[in-house]
Amino acid sequence: MRILLSITAVFICLGLSAQKQTTGPEKGHLIIAGGALRDPGVYAKFMELAGGEESHIVVIPTAGGYEVTKEREEGLIKSWQARGAAKVTILHTTDPEEADTEAFAGVLKEATGVYLPGGRQWRFADSYLNTKVQEYLFDLLDRGGVIAGSSAGATIQGSYLARGDSKTNTIMVGDHEEGFGFVKNIAIDQHTLARNRQFDMFEVLKVYPDLLGISIDENTAILVTGDEFEVIGQSFTLIYDGTHWDQTKNQFVKNQPGQERFHVLRKGRKYDMAERRVIR
Repeated sequence: MRILLSITAVFICLGLSAQKQTTGPEKGHLIIAGGALRDPGVYAKFMELAGGEESHIVVIPTAGGYEVTKEREEGLIKSWQARGAAKVTILHTTDPEEADTEAFAGVLKEATGVYLPGGRQWRFADSYLNTKVQEYLFDLLDRGGVIAGSSAGATIQGSYLARGDSKTNTIMVGDHEEGFGFVKNIAIDQHTLARNRQFDMFEVLKVYPDLLGISIDENTAILVTGDEFEVIGQSFTLIYDGTHWDQTKNQFVKNQPGQERFHVLRKGRKYDMAERRVIR
């Protein structure tokens, strides 16, 4: 009997270790916002992490799908200067070959913070995946910088690109599935409660059950440091890790097959992505 129990324990341990781990960047910080970001505290945190009065902010508005005219560029620069940025650069192309050149991407070597505004996340993927831009974004984190993004700029930061279909934003598993991967083994959704999207993440997890699902409401963000994050902003972040809080048992329990349950965290609550547990 003891031998059988030992063998069972080994198989359980192997099953747990086989689950892919979700990890954040070893250095630097991420701010991942759920869209319609207005909270001055979130912007202030970004500016603080980017160096404040000594910051150089690079804004990449490519997800918007519009031409970045001189007027649009000047407007973006002024808005970030008003938030305290010392220097602002706008970086935009729809040509991945251009994005892979030093002449285009080199400005990221001087950046202390990068901001990715909203739109359609597949446009980020089409323009910058596997280019020097993506490489230098990782370099920015390695030297302790910060990358922030809202809406499409949130989803692209994960490894799996939820709502990446180029035809419509209602398809969760679409024709673009790869994100920048600043957080590994994760799918990130946005505009959650504002657009009644709280059950949409299960569509992704049915296809890719090893992923950690994160869904962030509007005017809310998560601040990622290493493998942990803290909820900041004004609403809620939903976490899909296959468990939920059971009030009758007063503990976290595993979801039963077909049971679509998740965690809801408010401002100040923290989560360990590597261990997949709410920090109490």
